[in-house]
Amino acid sequence: MKTSPFFSAENISCGYGSRKVLTDVNFSLPQGSVTGLLGANGSGKSTLLKAICRQLPHKGTCTLEGRALGSLSLRQLSQRVSYIPQKSGIHVSLPLLEVVMMGFNPSLGLLQNPSALQRRAARSALASVGLGEMEDTDYLTLSEGQKQLCILARTIVEDTVLLLLDEPDSALDLHNRYQGMKMLQKLLLDKNKAALICLHDPALALDFCSQLLLLKDGKCTACLRPAIDSLSVMQEALSDIYGPLSLIRCKDSQGKERLVLLSEML
Repeated sequence: MKTSPFFSAENISCGYGSRKVLTDVNFSLPQGSVTGLLGANGSGKSTLLKAICRQLPHKGTCTLEGRALGSLSLRQLSQRVSYIPQKSGIHVSLPLLEVVMMGFNPSLGLLQNPSALQRRAARSALASVGLGEMEDTDYLTLSEGQKQLCILARTIVEDTVLLLLDEPDSALDLHNRYQGMKMLQKLLLDKNKAALICLHDPALALDFCSQLLLLKDGKCTACLRPAIDSLSVMQEALSDIYGPLSLIRCKDSQGKERLVLLSEML
């Protein structure tokens, strides 16, 4: 008997006013894994994330654990799906701990404050992203990279089953970029969640994503599985997006197999 995918998007089409951005995009997401969303600027990556979380009207259907997201109230949706945009939208002075505890809002009643247990969970999340000693620091005084780490901590406490992240690595240095992706990968695997992450760096995606969705001109041109697909198939699909490139399989210093991308345009 065929089972339904954990998350599926069917025939998603949308845009801004009369300008159509996405046309009949179809894909599914497995549990316990990271799916990377790749494409050139303007291909529709951010638009797709906004459509899934209902920030943009769209045609088509998104289904999570057998339920159409369009049938959920906004509160129910926020309890199931986390959307992390490129910019947090926070423009008022708040201590980091308060920003992280915003992640509990969908589960709290009107005027209800976070519990002592939730405050401890928020502190633990801040510590996990390396900001444990900054809980009283004003969020607005942080660097852009530190802000992204704080929002990552908030995402951890939200404890939703589907994460939509729009370039969560854009302001992070090399170390924090890889540490952040490792943390997300472990979180998704341990708690059997799924994530769709918009990334600009295909090399980072090849390192941490079990599935890659490629967008071009508002259409999904390929769905790649780096652990399974041949180098030639992936090279052809990625070259269609980024121009001529080569992929090789090698082992790092710890003996782990990795895919290395070599751009022929450099």
